[in-house]
Amino acid sequence: MPQDITIFITDRNGVKHEVLAPTDMNMNIMELIRSYELAEEGTVGVCGGMAMCASCQVYVLNGEEKLQEMGAEEDAMLADAFHVEPNSRLGCQIHITEEIDGLEVEIAPYP
Repeated sequence: MPQDITIFITDRNGVKHEVLAPTDMNMNIMELIRSYELAEEGTVGVCGGMAMCASCQVYVLNGEEKLQEMGAEEDAMLADAFHVEPNSRLGCQIHITEEIDGLEVEIAPYP
């Protein structure tokens, strides 16, 4: 049975938010950030979640082993992005599943 999970998201001002994320709506971290309005409008998900802009880049603070492996498109986009760290991922490529309950991410600075 689908359930809500808890995700911790630190916004660009350093404020940590505990948010509920539904596992039955095929959402991703980028959409979660947008739905909770945790970043200025127009600064997250500029490409609509197509892994083409890196505006939804996040730093994974814990639980990286729970995430699906990074795909070639995501890897290529991060190779050209600003503010990339070893724990960088695109929020649009992290899907909300029960396996990532308790995941902590920080929204990367906007270019």
